[in-house]
Amino acid sequence: MKKHFSISVIIPSYNGKSLLEKNLPSVFNALKSSQISDYEVIITDDASTDDSIFYLKNYSENPIVLIENKQNLGFSGNVNRAIRRAQKDLVLILNSDVQLTENFFVPLLKYFEFKDTFGVMSRIENFQNQIIDTAKYPEFNFCKIDGTQNFFNPKLANHYTFFLSGANALIDRKKLLELQGFLEIFNPFYYEDVDLGIRAWRKGYKCYYEHQSVCLHDVSKTIHKKNPNQVKFFVQRNKIFLHYLHLSDIGFVIFFTKFFLKSLLKICFFDKIYFQAFHSFLVNYSKLRFIKNDINKFSMYTLNDIKRIFAEQVKYF
Repeated sequence: MKKHFSISVIIPSYNGKSLLEKNLPSVFNALKSSQISDYEVIITDDASTDDSIFYLKNYSENPIVLIENKQNLGFSGNVNRAIRRAQKDLVLILNSDVQLTENFFVPLLKYFEFKDTFGVMSRIENFQNQIIDTAKYPEFNFCKIDGTQNFFNPKLANHYTFFLSGANALIDRKKLLELQGFLEIFNPFYYEDVDLGIRAWRKGYKCYYEHQSVCLHDVSKTIHKKNPNQVKFFVQRNKIFLHYLHLSDIGFVIFFTKFFLKSLLKICFFDKIYFQAFHSFLVNYSKLRFIKNDINKFSMYTLNDIKRIFAEQVKYF
């Protein structure tokens, strides 16, 4: 007998009134057309300075739960607050710049019949209907973690993905709480979704990709509002954090040496951001060491084990 799942839709927002006006109706349409009757939509506002709060408090078309942060918590902190508030079986983490298509949830729910499913993501297209994201394949070459490569094989019945996109990720709420949500050391943004996927795989859970489910994404609408140098800093800093948490000690020494040499080279061209990222890692080392020990303590698999799982799935096709 097919199980009926309840869903908490979590939409983190910061100065996102215009995006919510455009995209929020699609969420309720997707729930309705997918015949999801037991749901809640939680919008967690990260101390917006526009009139998002006024708009949401006066939003009467459909029921929403509004969480107001008095100070900016960053993506991970903002979403984690909503995860702890959520009450349903599954949690859909959804960017405010994403529109859901009709029947969005229908192809996704079958994966939660499997006991080891952590979550599933859909195909992501832009508003010109061009595919911009599918499943991600794990690559670990020369002590570098790379999961940015799109990967889709139509012959695979249940298609793995290395991680679930932060744009849309339908996740088992209990398993998400077991992993304590997103790591807030990645705040304010970048690589927190990659890290969550790796931690789920290492724990022994599986992440899936479903090509028949589609969402539309205005890529990086919010990131483009940020200072480019600030964005570059967090990208490089969080890249170090990710590699430290999931590479072996020897692997990280190799990665770290290459990164340090690159930072010295960048300084010669008056680019201090790599060195600033390197310095931030040293400042946060004790926190990261504690997190890494905790991850290793409860992990079943290494990165190489995960890569073997993916290779085993695709080798016959």
